[in-house]
Amino acid sequence: MCAIVILSRNRRVGRIGGWGDQILERANVRVVNMNQMVWMDDTTSINNVRMDRRAFRKRCDMLHIHGGLRPSKNMEMDEMVACFLHVLAHHAKNRVIARQLARSGESISRNFNVVLHAVLHLHSILFKKPEPILENCALDGAYIPVNVSIEDRPRYRTRKNEIATNVLGVCSHDMQFIYLLPGWEGSATDSRVLRDAISRKNGLKVPQGYYYLCDVGYTNGEGFLAPYRAQRYHLNDWRQGHQPTSPKEFFNMKHSFAKNIIERAFGLLKGRWEILRSRSFYPIKTQCWIISACALLHNYIRREMSLDPKENSPLSDNLGAQELDGEHIRYVETSNAWSDWRDKLAEEMYEQWRASRH
Repeated sequence: MCAIVILSRNRRVGRIGGWGDQILERANVRVVNMNQMVWMDDTTSINNVRMDRRAFRKRCDMLHIHGGLRPSKNMEMDEMVACFLHVLAHHAKNRVIARQLARSGESISRNFNVVLHAVLHLHSILFKKPEPILENCALDGAYIPVNVSIEDRPRYRTRKNEIATNVLGVCSHDMQFIYLLPGWEGSATDSRVLRDAISRKNGLKVPQGYYYLCDVGYTNGEGFLAPYRAQRYHLNDWRQGHQPTSPKEFFNMKHSFAKNIIERAFGLLKGRWEILRSRSFYPIKTQCWIISACALLHNYIRREMSLDPKENSPLSDNLGAQELDGEHIRYVETSNAWSDWRDKLAEEMYEQWRASRH
């Protein structure tokens, strides 16, 4: 067919050749850009998509096998994943990525959502299973900026006058997220968010006999161990050389050092994915999906890279987690028995510390 056109309509040869040259040129640009974004070296890959080339390749395979991701008609799977990660890492706008990769803005947007849903399908694989340990398992809330309609802004306004969602996060001792619940308005209290999390059918599970560390914004009740109020607590107080003078102060000191793990985890999460540090212009539902996807990808990087580039220190060995069975805690409420148990624990810890000093 091409031969007939070339022989009979010489005026169109140039046009057909021009189109072919443009297609070939765009394909070459995309190959070059993918090499510059990921495949050139590990440093480049980490800067652009937050993981080295081996982890990126494995990530693509996982999304294909377990997330159901398939290449689109005009875009290969590795390019789809690279674009998605680059947007999260740098909060890059669609038009910037489209220009960089010689793609249409519609194609970038469509494939972003395709990869986002594929990542969310991996929640059962990438959220860490809780395991019984002596300390450093904690939960806390974090505010992440969101973009909402004008009429919804009062509900999402925090005490610091920011428009954000109150995200409940639970992490393990190696700063992998066990559970994440985004979507609550910034005006919602931490305790209210926690009550919702444990009441959900597939929500936060806390077996009887276990507990998470939490701050004073949460109720000190069965399954959730909060520090004492009106006592010195923050890390800076202890780093300045103060020594605890009572069981309650000593308990708060140990609690503060242990619970700091969740604050570091949220710090790493926001440091890794720039899209979480400022408002994006996706619908609020999509923004909440993005927050969850970022946490799943955070866990993946913690597992797959022996050195977390955002933490700059060797990671703990990821031993097989032990699933916690048994009856789960369904309500968060104070009780005399739980408060008495905390007092007894504080006394024992304080006496052991004093004995070790002598």
